[in-house]
Amino acid sequence: MEPQLRHTVTDGVATVVIDHPAKRNAMTARMWRQVPTLFAGLATDPAVRAVVLTGEGGTFCAGADISSLRRAPEEAQELAVRAEEAIAGFPKPTLAAVRGYCVGGGCQLAGACDLRFADEDASFGVTPAKLGIVYPASSTRRLVSLVGPATAKYLLFSGELIGAERALRTGLVDEVLPAGGLDKRVAEFTRVLASRSQLTQAAAKEFTAGRTDRDAYWAAEQARPDGDTAEGVAAFLERRQPRFTWSAPAD
Repeated sequence: MEPQLRHTVTDGVATVVIDHPAKRNAMTARMWRQVPTLFAGLATDPAVRAVVLTGEGGTFCAGADISSLRRAPEEAQELAVRAEEAIAGFPKPTLAAVRGYCVGGGCQLAGACDLRFADEDASFGVTPAKLGIVYPASSTRRLVSLVGPATAKYLLFSGELIGAERALRTGLVDEVLPAGGLDKRVAEFTRVLASRSQLTQAAAKEFTAGRTDRDAYWAAEQARPDGDTAEGVAAFLERRQPRFTWSAPAD
């Protein structure tokens, strides 16, 4: 089967699978190009309230397909950054479910997600120093925002892999699950995400990303008499589950 990204949508959660097991799910140029288009479609799909990004089989993603770097390293890097930014800019919650290797470009993809849950045997690495590649400035800043400058330098300078527990301590990972527990925990947590207000989540994503020009917009959305805030308060007072309906308007 040709290397690809494939996805399914179940109960409000889209699962995107990096599918290239012959090369530990390494990303080809075609796969990098798929990411922005796929995520743009999921962003406007009212059936999708959250996205899980994972890898086929026992590996998340071993990075970029090195053959593409030999042909045109600058183009391959540009494609990876576009894919990373498409995930980072996605308006709904994203979660990377990581097994096995999450290395190089794979770490870029996982780092662009809002959250990262990992199997206890997962390994993480940022490896441009092994290839003499300058890691993109935007990717470096995102890494620093997750793990701080000291750990970012450790990863970037050495290219060494770290285990899931160290990734958890440094902030690269949000939860580590025992063997066999990752799928269950991701399913449980994404059900929670899908049940919550997209209004709250979308605003939180913008604010945590540092956007400062949309306060008035979110205040107006919150004040709508038929909006999520009114529904949430009413549901709390009536001791029932809220029925949130807000979704991001199509551009």
